[in-house]
Amino acid sequence: MSFLQRAGTRPLVRSFQCHRKPQFIRPLSTLENNPHIYISPGPQGTHILTLLPTTPPNPRLSLGTTGVLPPTPNSFHTNPHFLTLLHETLRTHAHNCPEVQASAATYASPGGSSIFAARRTHGTAVSKGGSGAGGANLQGGVGGGGVGGWAHVYDLRNPPPFGRVGDPGDIIGSVGVDGNGRVVEGRYEACTAYRVVANEGILGLSGYLRGKLVERLEEEERKG
Repeated sequence: MSFLQRAGTRPLVRSFQCHRKPQFIRPLSTLENNPHIYISPGPQGTHILTLLPTTPPNPRLSLGTTGVLPPTPNSFHTNPHFLTLLHETLRTHAHNCPEVQASAATYASPGGSSIFAARRTHGTAVSKGGSGAGGANLQGGVGGGGVGGWAHVYDLRNPPPFGRVGDPGDIIGSVGVDGNGRVVEGRYEACTAYRVVANEGILGLSGYLRGKLVERLEEEERKG
């Protein structure tokens, strides 16, 4: 702005307007087969995968990193802290998940009693298939005269056919079920064989559990 003034006259005000080009914020990319997982640039040409749209992402809260897209079991490196938060979330909220409740009720029926039957070998409980996955192997399956037992929580990328036990890498954990087919609050065991990325895809949770996990991640993010 410049001011020009002559004797006996009022100051003349000349204004200059600055025209700026509009700025566009580039939206984050998501995985083609899972729109809930965001992709951000990582170190040394890798990609950071997260459930939060935060930029830059917090690697400590990410699922992990991958050198290629889509991620493969060989390219993906799991973030151990994410697994801890995942299992803590399921331990707290799995009993309220409609899909988990329906699964437990189904397998509590007489026809489902043999699905999680376990045998013991040298004092170690293993499944009929020898997978050793989850708490379902510590007791007999649910049903069986209302005794109760365990039901698996599966990754939805590859749910098993009814009456079959899925691959251990697709079993996130197991929940305790009482004799009436109700999920017992807080009774949860993580499956150590679970993999965030498998040949069939990446982590897939029910809408309820995914929402609770995102809430937990946001809580951790606010802590800094």
